[in-house]
Amino acid sequence: MHAARVRASLRGWGGVGAMAVLCALALAFVLLLPCTQRAPHDGRPAGQRVATGTEARADNCNPSEAQNQTLSPSGADGPAIDAIKARTGAKRKLIVGVDQNSYHWGYRNPNTQGAELEGFDIDLVHRIAQDILGDPEAVQFKAIPTSQRIPAIQDGRVDMVVRTMTINCERLSQVAFSAPYFKTGQQVLAPKSSSITGYNATLAHKKVCTAAGSTAYTKLDADRKAGTLPASTDISTTVPNQLDCLVRLQLGEVDAVVTDGALAASQAAQDPTVELKGGAFTTEYYGVAMKKDASDLVRRVNRILVGYRASGWQASYDQWLSATLGKDSSASKPPAPQYLRTS
Repeated sequence: MHAARVRASLRGWGGVGAMAVLCALALAFVLLLPCTQRAPHDGRPAGQRVATGTEARADNCNPSEAQNQTLSPSGADGPAIDAIKARTGAKRKLIVGVDQNSYHWGYRNPNTQGAELEGFDIDLVHRIAQDILGDPEAVQFKAIPTSQRIPAIQDGRVDMVVRTMTINCERLSQVAFSAPYFKTGQQVLAPKSSSITGYNATLAHKKVCTAAGSTAYTKLDADRKAGTLPASTDISTTVPNQLDCLVRLQLGEVDAVVTDGALAASQAAQDPTVELKGGAFTTEYYGVAMKKDASDLVRRVNRILVGYRASGWQASYDQWLSATLGKDSSASKPPAPQYLRTS
């Protein structure tokens, strides 16, 4: 993305630091946004397979196959969907946990009336609401920090979370996931002038920022204990939201940020003085997270995703992410799903 365009898109924020402050003040706000796309058929595209297994459990989860621990698509209603549809009047909405400060994923655009929520994840939320409630605007957004994604689901504060949430075995023991809708990997973000070259020995004696409760922190902690990350790397700085890490980096309080490459690329687009260092050192998949017992909702979201991959996903990617991730990168196509065959 050209620097001039980035500056224009951030006009009114007073810089990224001010945007973080605004996001914090707006944390409790909710917002309804329009959507124009309707989910089409639920047929299976080529390459889609059904994996043999039982419903996702922490004790039989293969970390490299965690993204496949989901139920096959179905359009049938059940208890979870019935409860959503039973809401009346102004409360008849899909309640979704999202981010509001991840640029081009889920963020408040200051150049729109009311600083509306926009981004790749937000487009998907509207598609889900369109299918379940017949109205893309029937959404109550709840902005939640990274560390609160799972508690918000378990406590029933939200019906689902659509917030760049990586599917992994530990989380599968706490919540259910849809099939993956995006593929990414962890990367290092640092100032262009930094001596850091990637996820390697150049992180020795460096202070690294991650979001609390993120897969990035889990990876760094495990690698440092295993000796594959320098023991002198300081990973003690954790923050509620990824944008806070960028602010810490700008203030010189940390030397680098580790986060999903898709998010890191968007952060680099907000600040031309930083860049991605080295390639991705993990492979991760984002999924829609829901309560573990909401099987009918999981199956419905998977059916919606079948149609969304065929029509809608690519248009959203081109609008929000192609400028930072590339039109022909490995992230530029939706991942092909696999499903469990339950007995």
